[in-house]
Amino acid sequence: MNPSYDEVLKANSMRGAEIKKTPLIYSPTFSDLTESEIYLKAEFRQKTGSFKIRGAYYKIKSLSDEEKKNGVVAASAGNHAQGVAFASSLEKIPCTIIMPKNASPAKVSATRGYGANVILEGINYDESSAKAKEIAKRTGATIIHAFDDPQIIAAQGVIGLEILEDLPDVDEIYLPVGGGGLAAGTLIAIKEKNPNIKIIGVQSRSFPSMYESIQQGSLTTSGGARTIADGISVKIPGQLTFAIISQLIDEIVLVDDTEITKAMFLLMERMKFVVEPAGAVSLAYLISKKPSPGKKIVAVLAGGNVDMYLLGQIVDKGLAAMGRLLKLLILLPDRPGAFKEIVDEITLANANIVEVVHDRLSSDINAGSAGVTLSLETQGKEQANLLIESLQRKKIQFTLLT
Repeated sequence: MNPSYDEVLKANSMRGAEIKKTPLIYSPTFSDLTESEIYLKAEFRQKTGSFKIRGAYYKIKSLSDEEKKNGVVAASAGNHAQGVAFASSLEKIPCTIIMPKNASPAKVSATRGYGANVILEGINYDESSAKAKEIAKRTGATIIHAFDDPQIIAAQGVIGLEILEDLPDVDEIYLPVGGGGLAAGTLIAIKEKNPNIKIIGVQSRSFPSMYESIQQGSLTTSGGARTIADGISVKIPGQLTFAIISQLIDEIVLVDDTEITKAMFLLMERMKFVVEPAGAVSLAYLISKKPSPGKKIVAVLAGGNVDMYLLGQIVDKGLAAMGRLLKLLILLPDRPGAFKEIVDEITLANANIVEVVHDRLSSDINAGSAGVTLSLETQGKEQANLLIESLQRKKIQFTLLT
């Protein structure tokens, strides 16, 4: 059964106080960077930290009493898991979640915190999904699919209704695509009211399954390379979502991890928004490609459940990409005063030493020498380049690590 616009309206009417209408926030910073008028749909502020609660809540609310008695089971890398677990706790029904073994520990912990029985199985969504089907067959539990379900799709489409309510003259909407539930629902909601509004899906270049499927004209398995955007790491789209998206989408585009990292960093620094990699892909594309100068654009920031260890790396990599974090390996004669010469050059360049690692013992360091790894904070690429040139003039041996 295909979800309809009426089903989107029904999902909107049933969402209750638990499901927020998330804000649409104008960003002067990203408008300047992209040469467009950028509005950010803050789904990362939703309960459980992502848009996924919308579909899970509506689907579970719609179950019969008998279905609720048998409980639910779902497969998810994290955000859908938390949505299903939270919605199940509200309805006081048994809930089992299958998560990949490499799922974020924070997401596993949060899912358990909502009362779900969590089983770690497989190394990706597809393998976890197979385990969920096995459990459903054995126990009679209802599978709450992460994306390929009419009610899930319809509830995600409420995001489209909210965008039109807040910005009826929007020109283009960019949103992340994994399995396609968010895109399919938003397309139904938006295109029913105004087919002239362009909707562009954004996928990770490492998992371009919907992109490839539309190119081929049929469901295609694609992807598998490592990516930080685990929330959209889906090897094959849903049949229902593919049918809707292939018919209604204006375009699907791709971004890589470097572009995602930059977007996450800028969101933190400029907006004080913590957005997970999969949630930031729409803005990542807009920043890197600047596709629509002068247009009113909404970028859906789909989730904010990011692992804290990854977050630290994002900050470092973002600073390095902007030339504000310089990492050098310097070989020095192991004698008093040798390091002071380096510190003097750093001081003259007005750079700040963040970290020093001093190494005499590694096998690649000759006797009588020392290796010093320096992490330096600079004001930008121009200042970093001046420091590098100064070290070169002084004939100081170093290797640039960033």
